[in-house]
Amino acid sequence: MKIKVAAVQMTAEPARIDANLKKAHELASQAFSKGAEWVILPEFFTTAMGFNRDMIEAVSSFDGKPMQMLKRLAAEHNGVAGGSFVSLRGDDSYNTFVLAFPDGTTFFHDKDQPTMWENCWYVGGNDDGVCDTPAGKVGVAMCWEMIRSRTPRRLLNRVDLVVGGSCWWALPEKSLPGFPSTLDDRNMDILAGTPGRLAGMLGVPVIHASHAGPLEGGLPMVPGFPYKSFFLGETQIVDGQGSILARMTRDEGEGFVIADVELGKKLKPVEPVPDRFWIPDLPIQFRMVWAYQNWHGRRYYRKITKPFRKKAFDII
Repeated sequence: MKIKVAAVQMTAEPARIDANLKKAHELASQAFSKGAEWVILPEFFTTAMGFNRDMIEAVSSFDGKPMQMLKRLAAEHNGVAGGSFVSLRGDDSYNTFVLAFPDGTTFFHDKDQPTMWENCWYVGGNDDGVCDTPAGKVGVAMCWEMIRSRTPRRLLNRVDLVVGGSCWWALPEKSLPGFPSTLDDRNMDILAGTPGRLAGMLGVPVIHASHAGPLEGGLPMVPGFPYKSFFLGETQIVDGQGSILARMTRDEGEGFVIADVELGKKLKPVEPVPDRFWIPDLPIQFRMVWAYQNWHGRRYYRKITKPFRKKAFDII
């Protein structure tokens, strides 16, 4: 069957949950009013993401305000609403994507592995990212989860549609030693091609929501270095062969795109899943930063974030 889907692009305010919830609700409601049956919000739609001390408090309970907003949107518009936020569950935090249906049922996926400084604020999950919904089997993947080969391997021949989003940032304005300016273009090219490549490997449509606002914070283990940058946008809806049906660039700012996709029609994949960890040829500089920031972030979460949240949120 054909469904009309929308992908939202936000310019979220870093770590300001209430302000971003209001903005997300307005954008999603506008998309529903334009005829969308499914509306997908970006990864971290409540907070955006960065190495910013305010992020330590930017967490919501699993069934708190973000979950309730998604359920309310679905019920009010008789549609489906989804998006991810940093959720507190048990004594750990996760990057949880929630997909809410109008009858009140919800499905969720925890991102399998945080990216770089994201490790400071949450831990990875272990579910397979396949949601057995009333509309069919829906796969969920977020940001750099979309460029790791293990993601299409676990979704291949198991899903009718993939939903998710990104909070993908650019290199800082202040140049880093060993990072030539050409890496900016390479970073952009990888993101722009990611939804289509994933769709082409799976033979199903992909809905990719994103951020396009500014980013200001620091750089882990480099005191005093201002990481002033922006999120790259590239909100896209692509079909099962990877062709773009609708797109918003970063320059277009905040809004949404709408397109019709076929749900349940699996096409023959047009690209094989590569036999390596990363789908694209990731530059060595990115892989080096990935390694050191992952190490730093896991230690930061264990030593600072988790103890703070246990105390601040009365976790027993």
